[in-house]
Amino acid sequence: MAAPAPPLLTMSGITKVFPGVRALDGVDLDVRAGEVHCLLGQNGAGKSTLIKVLAGVHQPDGGDILWQGAPTALKSPVAAMRIGVATIYQELDLVSHLSVTENVFLGHEPTTRGWLRRRTARTATADLLRRLGHPEIPPGRIVGTLSAAGQQIVSMARALSHDVKLIVMDEPSAALDPDEVDNLFRIVRDLTAQGVAVIYISHRLEEIRRIGDRVTVLKDGRAVARGLPARTTPTSEIVSLMTGRNVEYVFPDRPPTQPSADHPPVLRVEGLARRGEFAPLDLEVRAGEIVGLAGLVGSGRSEVLETVFGARRPTAGRVWVDGRPLRTGSTRAAVAAGIGLAPEERKSQALLMRESVTNNVSVSSLRRFSRAGWMDHGAERRATREVVRRLSLHPDNPDVPIRTLSGGNQQKAVLARWLLRECRVLLLDEPTRGVDIGARAELYAVIRDLADSGVAVVLVSSDIPEVLGLADRVLVLREGHVVHTAPGRDLTEHDVLDLVVASGAQDRSGKETE
Repeated sequence: MAAPAPPLLTMSGITKVFPGVRALDGVDLDVRAGEVHCLLGQNGAGKSTLIKVLAGVHQPDGGDILWQGAPTALKSPVAAMRIGVATIYQELDLVSHLSVTENVFLGHEPTTRGWLRRRTARTATADLLRRLGHPEIPPGRIVGTLSAAGQQIVSMARALSHDVKLIVMDEPSAALDPDEVDNLFRIVRDLTAQGVAVIYISHRLEEIRRIGDRVTVLKDGRAVARGLPARTTPTSEIVSLMTGRNVEYVFPDRPPTQPSADHPPVLRVEGLARRGEFAPLDLEVRAGEIVGLAGLVGSGRSEVLETVFGARRPTAGRVWVDGRPLRTGSTRAAVAAGIGLAPEERKSQALLMRESVTNNVSVSSLRRFSRAGWMDHGAERRATREVVRRLSLHPDNPDVPIRTLSGGNQQKAVLARWLLRECRVLLLDEPTRGVDIGARAELYAVIRDLADSGVAVVLVSSDIPEVLGLADRVLVLREGHVVHTAPGRDLTEHDVLDLVVASGAQDRSGKETE
């Protein structure tokens, strides 16, 4: 009887030390051809460092890497790609001003005797996009004009343009709607059926159940579990391994009584619209209320928040805060009126990654600390320390660079900014994207506490259970129209999915249907 083939990849005793931090402490990982191996762990557990070692970005300080049973040294990303390792990072490394084709074949353009074969590249790109289920994406389209989901597909096409044997996918579903996730899983199954191995990183345990074969769990730079069966290992066991404690999947209790319709709304939106993005929309949010916007990517959810915040100018409609009309199309006016926005892409749209926690938290409240044209930096630091402690931000040192914090703590810093500003309305766009399980529970509590303190909250999330678990009231959007509104406790995930994908007639007037 023939001996079984060795694993495609074996990483043994991998260590990696950065100044003051042991990011990897003897990690073992083995991946077989044709399997989906899920890599789990909280933010800061070492997942990103491990895949960067595999991708040739970082060189390990210790340990061994075997590829198809033979020792190998991955000295660079080119070396990793040469043996068949492709990595799709959560923060896509596409060149926004280049075309789809130019991104797909960047660095390995097809040539003949030094001449670039543009037609060959375009044809191959179109074939890859069809294979990925997206023939509608033009190969000549500029990547920066695509949606987040479209850019994700381009990044996958670039990986498949090489002769890959192992693909690493870091949070690949973060920007995808349910239909796109189904398509992603179809692609993954097609790849594994051809013998390609996939390392799949996700914070969504329901995805691990659907697509994974085995699971390795990292905690504090160590592999605390290896090769667990993805479909049968109890969720409580996985969560306990990741966090070192038992974490219950419960949302904060809603207050026993909801704000009365007799109370004036803090935020009132009337007939707000942007041509081509969302139809006229009415919305009222009272102090202490959380209103959720549910819908697929492209349904207009984020555009509504950005228009209320003044980052987009409406083509119709008005906004009021505490009964006073707001000058639309002006973020300065929105902030002055007491509106805060935690945007979908916190690193590129909300945070000053080279600055300290203090500078990130206080940036919208600088006038508060100005005395006769001089900044009172002591008062600024004291106020920042107070709000970060209130939100249990770790570490609570306001002088540390924001880039050194985990994703969950970076998101808390964004919320701390608006808490310090004492905003009346808080707009949250995908507040837990890329955030680990333990930090999610903490963020849910923070959001509920903010609402309980009198803040009016509007929440957008692709995670439907999250919307239903947090929101007192939910508006369901489809193709830019509000098609249903109901209390969060009265809806199920299936109800919302049926509404957002329904193909029947809807009220095109933009009015909510009960």
